[in-house]
Amino acid sequence: MSKLKEILEHKRIEVAARKQTISLLSIVESLEGVAPSRGFADAIRSHEQDELACIAEIKKASPSKGIIAKSFKPETIAGDYEKGGAKAISVLTDEKYFLGSPDHLRRVKDRSTLPVLRKDFILDDYQIYESRAMGADAILLIVAALRESELLRFMALARDLDLDCLVECHKKSEIDRAVQCGATIIGINNRDLDTFEVSLETSLMLKRFIPNSTIAVSESGIRNAHHVDLLRQVGFDAILVGEHLMMQENRVKALNELLRAPV
Repeated sequence: MSKLKEILEHKRIEVAARKQTISLLSIVESLEGVAPSRGFADAIRSHEQDELACIAEIKKASPSKGIIAKSFKPETIAGDYEKGGAKAISVLTDEKYFLGSPDHLRRVKDRSTLPVLRKDFILDDYQIYESRAMGADAILLIVAALRESELLRFMALARDLDLDCLVECHKKSEIDRAVQCGATIIGINNRDLDTFEVSLETSLMLKRFIPNSTIAVSESGIRNAHHVDLLRQVGFDAILVGEHLMMQENRVKALNELLRAPV
């Protein structure tokens, strides 16, 4: 069984259990009077022509690396990311495989003024309502995990709830599906979710298949300013960086170095 299939199987069980604990009706009722979203798409689109917007990710662990950050205070990390020049923050909320929590996202949202992406494995409408209730401004939708009908429905529901969608792809056929479904933000994940192998070449090869009118984000495996320059040259609008930043003692400095303007 691939890692993605394993994670999705567990996620279905997890979501079913949460539905028994907190009803969808309760979540919907909690959305009355909720503050407007902060505009994830606008934040990563509005940057200088010669720079890439950075979506800085907060995660404690991953299936491939295990524990990444032993000292883990999401609100402190969020503050560092904002000081370092991030345009948005991504928060892992998956508990079993990434040691994440919805509480991490809430703490980040309280501490930071930046828009926040909920990074999880979305496969049920319930999770989209839940995302809005916990304070997310955007959600991740993984094309490889969803049927076309689900992708369309989830994107429409997110739009109704004032959530942006980062639609993640790993191959041309997935980009084609995302474009056909009307995705306005497409992420290229350089990590193969079946094998967890990472190659920046994935983004460099696939960028040309993303329409110029669509916000293009490169995700995973971005570790230095040279990588950022390569992605800038092929036309990416933004990068999503997690492990590299989480492993740094001085995340403000690491972000500044990563995003330094090309000479």
